[in-house]
Amino acid sequence: MSVSNEDIIRNLRLSAEEIRKRVVEIIYSAKGGHIGGSLSSVEIETALYFYVMNIDPSKPGNAERDRFILSKGHSVETLYATLAARGFIEQSLLDTYGQFNSKLAGHPTRKTPGVELNSGALGHGLSVGVGLAIGAKMSDKAFRTFVLMGDGEQGEGSIYEAAMSASHYKLGNLVAVIDRNTLQISGKTETVMALEPMRERWEAFGWEVFDVKGNDMEDIVRTFDSFDYASEKPKLIISHTTKGNGISFMENGAKWHHGVPNEQQYKTAIEEIDERIEKMKAGC
Repeated sequence: MSVSNEDIIRNLRLSAEEIRKRVVEIIYSAKGGHIGGSLSSVEIETALYFYVMNIDPSKPGNAERDRFILSKGHSVETLYATLAARGFIEQSLLDTYGQFNSKLAGHPTRKTPGVELNSGALGHGLSVGVGLAIGAKMSDKAFRTFVLMGDGEQGEGSIYEAAMSASHYKLGNLVAVIDRNTLQISGKTETVMALEPMRERWEAFGWEVFDVKGNDMEDIVRTFDSFDYASEKPKLIISHTTKGNGISFMENGAKWHHGVPNEQQYKTAIEEIDERIEKMKAGC
């Protein structure tokens, strides 16, 4: 039986909410983490792992697999929750996050199945992604590379060296995403280091640029479906998101960059997510 696009979107939205719930749970339990930027990127990572990427959790080292680089490595909680939901790691492992001797560190490490890069030193992810994309072309492999960056890290010069290289080497097999939630640890991005005009800047580097509503699963899927990976231009998604997305009292709050909810805030957050999950399962 064929699955309609409507069914795909509905299932992806449900998966995103279940991942969002796990992010809140593990950060609350660990009493630490980067919840704001983790929540803003839930939909993008869900779409990549459950719809876009060619991956097999039973063969995490398959040479033909698509690669995902989390350049904004401090927002690792969503990646861990997504890897667990996709079957790369056990759900029970998530509950050890933040505990002594846990296999899950505060930034991604390649010791975790499904993680491609030890990241967190901001600005490096795109450079590694360029190298992977070049390697795919040199070895005549069909895999694609996806890199998720934060907007706060756009002040790092290495990103623009990588942007130049990607265009020069005609890396149509490379997709970069900027989680454009407009907030970083020290406040609004445009106050700390102005990034606009972002689209024109990346187009000048020779990239195809797509503005996407980054917490809208339908818009995300539509955009990925439109890509021509055989083209010679690398692709950039400017993913317009809300920091702390999905938790009413966290949304658009810079203090939630690495804030941790107290007991009452945790209960409120889980109630909000559970209400949406119940409605989705009921077909509302």
